[in-house]
Amino acid sequence: MTTTPTTPSPTGTRADHDGRTFVEFTRTFRAPIEDVWAAVTESDRLARWIGTWTGDPADGEVQFLMSFEEDATAERMVIDVCEAPRLLRLTSTVLTDDTEQQTWKFRIDLSEDAGVTTRLFSQDVPDATMAAGVGPGWDYYLDRLVAAESGVDPATVVWDDYYPALSEHYRAAFA
Repeated sequence: MTTTPTTPSPTGTRADHDGRTFVEFTRTFRAPIEDVWAAVTESDRLARWIGTWTGDPADGEVQFLMSFEEDATAERMVIDVCEAPRLLRLTSTVLTDDTEQQTWKFRIDLSEDAGVTTRLFSQDVPDATMAAGVGPGWDYYLDRLVAAESGVDPATVVWDDYYPALSEHYRAAFA
């Protein structure tokens, strides 16, 4: 598997899918596609680098809780499409206050070639301000995933190295 960078640099790019603007990230792993799929879909594997989910995915949704966010609350994650081990589409709806909801779309695409699995991850971002926080956040979490899957302690990936250092890159890319 790959290793985490010692000096983080922004890896997300702008992409359009289904009429929405996304920030998109690629990571590669020297592992079978089924193993990488498990790392991004099984609650105990997710717990190592981002959070956990509860519920029954067969019901079409789970409750997802990010473990490394201050004041995190569980988010409802609707499973829009799941074609294991290659494709996952999710929609998250979060109450931002008592009356306003924020909805985000997520895309995970996996492919394998010659023992190397590529993971393409995307989240929709409606504007440059949101991209300035989301971009560094996903660089951080995806580097934690790489660390966890490489046998490195994800705690060695430090949030303060990503934010606000990478914010301006994403703000400019989505302006």
